[in-house]
Amino acid sequence: MRQVLRAFISLLVCFELLFGALFAGGSVRAELPDVPAGAYGQYVDPFTGTGGVPWMCGMVSPAASAPFGCVRVGPDTGAVGGVSKIKLNTSGYYYGHRHIRGFSCGRLSGTGAQDYGMFRVMPALGLRKGKQAPALPFLHAQEQASPGYYAVYLPGAACLCEMTAATRTAVQRYTFRSAKDAVLYIDAAAQLPGGRAKNVSVSVDSESRTMTMQATLFGTFAGRYGGLTVYGCGAWDAPCEADIQADGVQLRFGNLRGKSVTLRIGVSFTSAEAAAENLRAETDGKEFDAVRAETAALWETRLSSIRLDADEETKHVFYTALYHTMLMPTDFTDTDGRYLGFDGAVHDPGDYTYRTDMSLWDTARNVHALYTLISPDVQHDCLESLLEMAREGGVLPRWPMGAGYSGSMFGNPADVVFAESLLKGVPFDAEEAYAFMKKSSDGVHEGAVDRDGAELYNAYGYLPDDAGYDYSVSKTLEYSWEDAALAAMAQALGHDDEAAYYAARSQNYKNIWDDETQFFRPRNRDGSWGRLIPRVTSFFDDVFGTDVFRAYCEGSARQWQFGTTQDPDALVELFGSDETFARTLDRFMRDAAPRRGDVNPGSGFWIGNQHDIHTPYLFLHAGRADLTQKWVRWTLRERFAIAPDGLDGNDDGGTLSAWYVFSAMGFYPIAGTDRYWIGSPCIDGATLRLDNGKTLTVRVNNQDKDHFYVQSVTWNGESMTEMFLTHAQIAAGGELTFTMTK
Repeated sequence: MRQVLRAFISLLVCFELLFGALFAGGSVRAELPDVPAGAYGQYVDPFTGTGGVPWMCGMVSPAASAPFGCVRVGPDTGAVGGVSKIKLNTSGYYYGHRHIRGFSCGRLSGTGAQDYGMFRVMPALGLRKGKQAPALPFLHAQEQASPGYYAVYLPGAACLCEMTAATRTAVQRYTFRSAKDAVLYIDAAAQLPGGRAKNVSVSVDSESRTMTMQATLFGTFAGRYGGLTVYGCGAWDAPCEADIQADGVQLRFGNLRGKSVTLRIGVSFTSAEAAAENLRAETDGKEFDAVRAETAALWETRLSSIRLDADEETKHVFYTALYHTMLMPTDFTDTDGRYLGFDGAVHDPGDYTYRTDMSLWDTARNVHALYTLISPDVQHDCLESLLEMAREGGVLPRWPMGAGYSGSMFGNPADVVFAESLLKGVPFDAEEAYAFMKKSSDGVHEGAVDRDGAELYNAYGYLPDDAGYDYSVSKTLEYSWEDAALAAMAQALGHDDEAAYYAARSQNYKNIWDDETQFFRPRNRDGSWGRLIPRVTSFFDDVFGTDVFRAYCEGSARQWQFGTTQDPDALVELFGSDETFARTLDRFMRDAAPRRGDVNPGSGFWIGNQHDIHTPYLFLHAGRADLTQKWVRWTLRERFAIAPDGLDGNDDGGTLSAWYVFSAMGFYPIAGTDRYWIGSPCIDGATLRLDNGKTLTVRVNNQDKDHFYVQSVTWNGESMTEMFLTHAQIAAGGELTFTMTK
């Protein structure tokens, strides 16, 4: 099957490359502008993770955005002729495509969902009135991107297209090189493939050179809660004739040969007036290059929070990963701070920035831990925003997108984020958060984001496989993990009785452990075991339309065999001995797919999905630090690269990227706790700028590709006897020093 699928994908890619070569504009070549790169931004490659095998793609985009911005403006691509119906990259851009359909103002980053994609702009030459601009071929040789900037030359329109963005405003510059009539077509009904738009309107004031747009978008997630209405205010700097159509407008500029037109689009989710104010406040009177420089400076500030000493290749992978962790969550506010809430009303959050688009089931595992260290302002915003969502919607979300609950994935991953944040000293109303956490865990709330089968789970101590719910094993494991977070939260708040109650429930994962097979298995209401085929992943159910492996979410029984982040020492005990555990885990690591981004991820270790992302560190709990070091370094080397297929799966809001950032520096967060595992750094040193004015310095002696075992490690000059750090140690500042050996 693997060979057949690989051959099929190869055939599709070859077909696309052939047509791309035939229709890419002949020998026409344009010189791209020389855009200065910052000290840190020079190492970022926004094309990494945009290609590869479609379902293994990183699902990121080279679109231009400010750090954690609202607008992500960039190319939407299509296959031969611009066809875009096939889901290849949910961010709108797929590196294997050879046609650009236009440049829209928004997208999610690294996820399996296609949302936003609003207000798409496309240049054209000599376009007849009443027509939409066609998709046009492009070449990667005529394309470039850096933090806050994207550019491509489209031969079919003889146009250099440049994008940059303020937080809420897309700024686009189109430079035409033909005497034919230049046109910009703006599609007010645009959305990414699979979505739809309703209630679309567009109006133009030719005298002031402005336009107003509105559309309600129904994407993968927004369609689940009734759609998301977005408003746009556009302004341009050259005289033109406007040809208004039902859902769009042609801006007809005549002969612009050798000239450019700059189009600015302010975006808001509260009102057209707010979109206009966002446009004015962020970009009024500013040239394209000025906005680009401001945004590049914002990126330099964020990226410089970690100053790396490493070889050039490692710097490129590291800073590209760090960049990817800062594309979401989305700033959902207007310049006056107001935002559209989960209750459909407009609110003012006061002293924090309201943020949405949090892939919590993924980001709870490491991204929020990274924010706590280097972007505590963003982490605080996330916590306050999640609480506000719960106040307005009734329950903590597990994957908030835009202005509503997406209901994606399962469980209550926000519990892990809140518990970890409390233990690490991030300020928020912990009692209020704890009350919401209990509400979901105990199954009180009714709705799409409640725990599936909460009543049955609480009664049986596991989710019965014969109760009609998918992912019975995965959900039992995740619910147990989240109840461990509740126990930690209760303990920290002094609720000792409740802490004991949730701590007991956090052991429910043991109820689905089968000693005979040494797997977590589906279990029925009568206690009998369900089907177990360890080496087959649940993806085969999607391929063949079956319902055989649905006890496990997005993976195999083997990939969920180590899914107890909250209790790794007890997990080792389930295997009977340290030796048995280490041997089983080592075999699992050896069974990883033979190459990064393979057609079939297999049933062994797969860094590209979140349920086993932590597994290389579990050797520490069996006394085998050497195997953690070996496999962490193997993963850093073999599963990350600067290439379109440089990620081994969906980045999911920066989760894969955060794994690299932490692991490259030699430590990794134990999600839901205040502790970090010690691994094997692949750098020579790093300095982390902490928010409290302290610094964490990492020094690595004698490190190279052959010296990946840790001979010794010290904290502030004192030898470490255990391979763990606490957050309190890091927050106080200090020096972590590794000496490496073969």
